[in-house]
Amino acid sequence: MNRIPNILLALTLSACATLPGTEPVQVTVADIESMEGEGMEMRMLVKLRVQNPNEAPLEFDGVYIKVDVLDRTLATGVSDQRGTVPRFGETIVAVPLTVSTLRVALGALEVMTGARTIDKVTYRMEGKLDGIGWGSHRFQATGQLAIPGSGTPAGTKLTQ
Repeated sequence: MNRIPNILLALTLSACATLPGTEPVQVTVADIESMEGEGMEMRMLVKLRVQNPNEAPLEFDGVYIKVDVLDRTLATGVSDQRGTVPRFGETIVAVPLTVSTLRVALGALEVMTGARTIDKVTYRMEGKLDGIGWGSHRFQATGQLAIPGSGTPAGTKLTQ
């Protein structure tokens, strides 16, 4: 019998995380560093800038990211990092990312053989900050980068 009030309290508190007026976290790539890979993989340390546009601090315990390029998963990463993003504040979260060399080679081969012609590369990064206790904070970013020699100035960021 004592469990019912605790369950109702927990459900009420978890619903607070999704109340109207709560803004989603904003996540951008702040830096990328090379790491030593193994065999058929490349590794890098991706530093994410996480901004919390809300009145309450955001505690997290674990991070997951996935990067898709040209609608295919290129890289994934996880970290057991734990921390807090202050209210109306930001923090840097480091996540080791694994890139499959085979996936890169197959995508490049598809473009080189003409099976796929592209003048810009679309990407999508999505992930989550696992919440402490209840809930996760999901995020995503999408954009396009021009391919040099495709008619669009090299390095031009088209959207994000």
